[in-house]
Amino acid sequence: MILFNLVCAAEHQFEGWFRDGATYDAQAAEGAIACPVCGDHGVRKAPMAPRLIKGRSEASDLPAVRPQLQQALAALRRHVEDNCAYVGERFPEEARRMHYGEIEKRPVYGEASLDEARSLLEEGVEVLPIPAAPRHDA
Repeated sequence: MILFNLVCAAEHQFEGWFRDGATYDAQAAEGAIACPVCGDHGVRKAPMAPRLIKGRSEASDLPAVRPQLQQALAALRRHVEDNCAYVGERFPEEARRMHYGEIEKRPVYGEASLDEARSLLEEGVEVLPIPAAPRHDA
């Protein structure tokens, strides 16, 4: 995995994780990367300093970040579940109806394929994919 600092045409800065540089290049060429602030697809890499690992002790510290990331994702998921209505597979339809003023806006979450999410973003519908976090209560 590789982390890039990204910036949209409106100069909003954000980060994106990709399998490798070629994956970023392919997604950028397809217009599949959108700014989480404004939805702009004119995203480019921002300058960034490389992170160099100087020794074994520093390299062995990297796996320690994983539990923190999992905790953060679990906290985000709990926040969404506690504060938003679950609409399941109706998510793309509900999001569009709210966007076009057909129904009252309210915080919702649900299921959408990558193509559905991309389509929503292309229409200007504000959506934010949330990575799946392991559930420990299952």
